This record gives sequence, structure tokens and C-alpha cells, in this order.
Amino acid sequence: MNSRKATAALALATALALGASACSSDSKSTDKNKTGSSNSQGTAAAKDAALTGIVNASDKKGGTVVMENSDVPDSLDPGNTYYGWVQNFSRLYARTLLTFKPAAGKDGLTVVPDLATGLGKASPDAKTWTYTIRSGLKYDDGTPITTKDIKYAIERSNFAPEALSNGPTYFKAYLAGGDAYKGPYKDKNPNGIASIETPNDTTIIFHLAKPFADFDYLATFSQTAPVPAAKDDGAGYVKHIVSSGPYKFASYQDGASADLVRNPQWSQADDPVRKALPNEIKIKFKVNANTIDNNLLAGNSTVDSGGTGVTPQTQAKVIGPKYAKNTDDSYAGATSYLAINPNVAPYSNPDCRKAIEYAIDKVSVQTAIGGPVKGDVATTLLPPTVNGYTKFDSFPTPDNKGDQAKAKASLAACGKPGGFTTTLTARSDRPAEMAEATAIQNSLKQVGITANIKSFPAGKYFSNFAGVPSYVHSHQLGLMLTAWGADWPTGYGFLDQIVDGSAIKPSGGNNLQELNDKNINAALAAAIANTDAAARTKAWGDIDKMVVDTATVVPLIYRKNLLYRPDAATNVTVTQAYLGMYDYLLLGSSK
Repeated sequence: MNSRKATAALALATALALGASACSSDSKSTDKNKTGSSNSQGTAAAKDAALTGIVNASDKKGGTVVMENSDVPDSLDPGNTYYGWVQNFSRLYARTLLTFKPAAGKDGLTVVPDLATGLGKASPDAKTWTYTIRSGLKYDDGTPITTKDIKYAIERSNFAPEALSNGPTYFKAYLAGGDAYKGPYKDKNPNGIASIETPNDTTIIFHLAKPFADFDYLATFSQTAPVPAAKDDGAGYVKHIVSSGPYKFASYQDGASADLVRNPQWSQADDPVRKALPNEIKIKFKVNANTIDNNLLAGNSTVDSGGTGVTPQTQAKVIGPKYAKNTDDSYAGATSYLAINPNVAPYSNPDCRKAIEYAIDKVSVQTAIGGPVKGDVATTLLPPTVNGYTKFDSFPTPDNKGDQAKAKASLAACGKPGGFTTTLTARSDRPAEMAEATAIQNSLKQVGITANIKSFPAGKYFSNFAGVPSYVHSHQLGLMLTAWGADWPTGYGFLDQIVDGSAIKPSGGNNLQELNDKNINAALAAAIANTDAAARTKAWGDIDKMVVDTATVVPLIYRKNLLYRPDAATNVTVTQAYLGMYDYLLLGSSK
């Protein structure tokens, strides 16, 4: 998915930050912005303006932000999500130890304190990290926020997969004793895991089993948003989330909608990150993707919360002269790729996997999703925007259009000269991904491989289907489309959760190819422990090549998101921290 953290020295290397805030109800300023002219606080409303500046800037409170999403979230519970857009959205109601600065351009790459008073204080060996949080903070019900609540939040999100399976596993992998701790729902020790200390209500100390130079990035994850143990009921917590941010839930209808209103216990004086300009934020789920685009064009909504850009059907319209000034074509810091699972026949044979690598016409995949405006053809997992990217091509084909001769030779080498039948999965509510699937299906057909497309909804894709090894094996899901953006913009923040064997989970996993190569695992651990930044950077490119050389992933597209911003939306800027979508902490609407 996507998140971010690191040391003070690494902070400026992180991904762009998102946000959402309200907008002006001043019709004069809105009309002025519609003309494309700038105001005193922001840049002009023009094509790609939100990539480097704030468009339609406003400091007026009021209005409602209206969001729509083509499916349901994996979960709005901050401790049970791994979708980048939810990590961003949750910042409206869930504060974390650190976060990304809501700002345009390079300033959005900065990690800043949120609940904490400063960045982490690390021991010389990067194995002990200490944070101090602000005193006097309260939840929306008026009870105090303490570091014990942050510790509990991490315990429930990382050590209770039976209830919360969607999030990443970094804390479990790196905390001392993480392998033995059974989580707050099973462990009988009321003090919880010993490697997180809370000597008082404002201090929290993390003791790691091994060095982790990027820990400040980890402190930005929604998993560090405090949860009071007395209010937690596991998977049911999503129905009554206790807010630590400027907004609280006025209503939540599972699978349908949520309505956020102001949290009276939140104080601007204690929150240097959020301006909280809107009065209300509404979000609707399961809205057809084309309907979302039409509502944006008509000014009936503020933003597509998914942040993946307009559909192929809408693209031709928005790049035309009428709408182009309201578009932002942002690199997402993400790569679309095909996972090949070697635990599904016939992919235990590497030559059968290589047949897939050589057969796919990547240009046809690019064309299917809308052409170069939607991304560049990929040959690596790491996208060019991530620290450590190194250009290489392990399975080159002429002009990236596939090589049928090499594919057929690989089929013969794996004992399948006539081809075989396989299953290819994609997310049903994402038209671009379904278009990718069709293009791949057509490429494979040319060499005798029949790929039957099976689609699943995005909200359950990882928790119930592609991310569940038992389901994948029993249903023979050999090929699975996915896309990944950096948890933070270094090679480790991109690669670990999709290629490290320790990231394979019973459900909610993102290592869809179930790669568990001891050499790759060891290389990742050694690199993140290295305090030499230049050596770490080089290692990420080397590891990327090790992964691609296994022929368990087919890099497809370095993604771009062609976003549309309505004229009424104010404080609009794009962040790469949350995959090149609009920044919710800044975004506002006069609707």
C-alpha cells in the first residue's frame, strides 16, 4: 500500500502529504477561481497547477466536502487498513505520532510531529526510539489521550490478525519479542508487550530486536493513532471509532456511507498540522466509477476519495479544452504489476513464469488504461520516484510489446509447449485494472495460454481473496493484478511488505506472489540496519532486481493519476505520500 517514516535526516526524503480542509463559501472568490486567475494565497486554476502549489486557496471556515468511492474501504478503523486513501482519510479523525506535512510540492515530503512534540529520538544503534506526546489532548468524548492508548493501538493492529488483518506488519517484525506476543485479545498480561514502554502518560519508548533506520516513517502510520482499550471491541470498533482528530463520526453505515462533523474536543492550538476548515465531510461508497467522474464534472461532489484518477471513458473528455485546466496528471509513486504465485500450478516451474513475463505486450496494457497520460511502461518494481530506483530490464522484449518466440520457448522448457489454462484476477470496480486484465488476456492468448478473468471488489480484494493464501491455492488464482505505492519513499518502504516472506499473512496480505526467498529476506534486513544512507540506497535497487529475476512479478506501469478538481474545491494540492491523490487535510469545498 502506502505510508512513510524515518529519521530526521531521512524526513525530507519521504512521500508527499495529503489533506482535506474546508473551503470558502464566498461566491466572489469561487467565481474568480473559476476564471482561472489566481488569488492572494494560491496559484491559478490551471492544468497541473496542484502538483506544485495550492489551487484556489482559502482560509474561510464552513462548507461541506463531498467524497465518493467506487467500492468500500478495507476498513475505516485506523488499525485495520492498508489502502493509501484510507490512511489519508483517517487523518481527519485519527491523529498519529508523526505525519506528513500538508503542503504543495517538495514541502509535502516533510515528516512533521502530530501527536508527538518532535521527531523520534533514536539510540546510536537505531534500536531504541523515544517519543513525547503533547499533554492535555482529548478524545471526542472528553477522556484524555495517553501514550498507553498508542501502545494499545499498535498491539491490536499488529498482533491480532484474527480480528484485524488488513494492516502492515512492521511493528510485529521489528519489536523485540514480537514473534512471541499473542496480542491484546489473547495475551493475559495486562501490561501488554514489554518492548513498548510507557513510563508516563506522555512518553512512549520502542525497543527493537534489530536496527530500523526508517522508524520515524513508521510513526506516521495510522496504526499509531490512539485507541482506548475500554472502547475497543476488535472488528466491531469500526462502528464506533473514538476520534482524536478535528472530526468525529456523526454516522457510519457499513458499506454505504459515513458523515464526519466537528469534534468539539479538538483544539487548533494543540494541532499544528490541520486547519479543519470544512464544517462537515460526507463520503459515499459503492458509487459507480463513471458516475463519480460525472458528479465531479457537474460540481456535485468534491473528490474521488480513491485517488486513482478518472476512468478511461472520462479521460478523453477531461483532457479536452473545456476541462483540461482542472486536471492534474500526477505520478503516483506506484507501480501496477502482475503477481505470479508459484504455489499455483504450473507456476512452481520458473520457465512457466518466464513464459508470462515474455508474452505480455506492456504497451497494449498502457493503451488499455488510457495511454502515456496514465503512466509509463515499467520494467522494475521500484518506480523512478522512489529512493533507490535503478533502471534495468530482466525480461526485455522488442519495444516492450512482448516476445512470442521467447514465450513459446519458455513454455516448451516448462513442459507446456501447447500452453495451459490459468486464472487472472482483478478488481471489479476499477475499470482501468479490468482493462489491464483484458489486455493481458489477449497477449497470453497469442502464445497458447488461456487466462480466465475472475474479478473481485476492491474493498475485499486482499482481505477475502487475492491476499488470502488458502483461498488463492484452493481456487487456483495463479495470476493476480495489483498496484503498490511506497509505505514511505525509500526502497524498503516500497518493497518490504510485498516481497519479504515475513509479510505473508493468513489474510489481508500484499505479498500476493508469496515470495519467501531467504536471500531477499536477508538483504532487506541487512540494508535497513545499515546506517550508511548511500549504501542503503544502492541496496534497494539491487534487491529490486533480485525480486524481478525470480519471475514472480511482472512490472507493468509506473502509474499516473489523471485527477479532476471541480472549480468549487478550494485548497487543492496533490501529494505523493498517499499515492499522488489530492491532499485531504488541505482540500475544501464551498458546497
